[in-house]
Amino acid sequence: MNELETPEDNDLPERPSKTQIKREMLELLALGKRVVELSPDRVKQLPLSEKLEEAVLLAQKTNSREGKRRQIHYVGKLMRDAQAQAIMDQIETWEKGSVADTAYMHTLERDRERLLNDDQALTEWLNKYPDTDVQAFRAMIRAARQEHTKNAALLPGQAPQKKHYRALFQAIKAANSGPDDSDSQ
Repeated sequence: MNELETPEDNDLPERPSKTQIKREMLELLALGKRVVELSPDRVKQLPLSEKLEEAVLLAQKTNSREGKRRQIHYVGKLMRDAQAQAIMDQIETWEKGSVADTAYMHTLERDRERLLNDDQALTEWLNKYPDTDVQAFRAMIRAARQEHTKNAALLPGQAPQKKHYRALFQAIKAANSGPDDSDSQ
C-alpha cells in the first residue's frame, strides 16, 4: 500500500464520471424535446410539475429558432427534477398504442382490398363473420367496385368519389370490433 492510499479510500462509493453525468443530461434533454413535440393535451396528461409544464407549453408556442432551442434546453434542465422514467414510459405507451392502431387499420384496409378484388374473399368473410347482413354487404361491395371503375375513367385533376369505398371500410371495421370477435386488435 502507498502512503497516499488508505483503507478508507477503497470503501467510498465511486461517483459517476463526468461522461456519465453528461450522457444522463443529454438523455433528459432528448426526453424534453420529445415532450415539447407532443400535443398540449398529451403534455397535460404527463406527471409534470407546474413549472415544467409551463416551460413545455411556452417552448411549443415559441417560433424563433434560437428561442425555441434555449427553451428546450431549459425544459431539459427542469427534467432533472422530474419523474423522467414515468414520463418516458407514458410516451412509449402512446407510441406503441399508435403503432398497434396503425397495424389494425392496415389489416382492415387489406380486408377491404381483398373483398373488392376477389369474389372468394366474400365467402371467407361470411364464414369468419356469420352475423354479417349478406345482402347489404354485397350491395356495398358492388357499389364500391362500380365507384372504383368510374374513378379509373376520370381525367387527371378530377376528384375521385370514395363514398362507397369508405362505407365498406366502416362496415368491415364494425364487423371486426363486434362483441363475438376474439381476433380483433
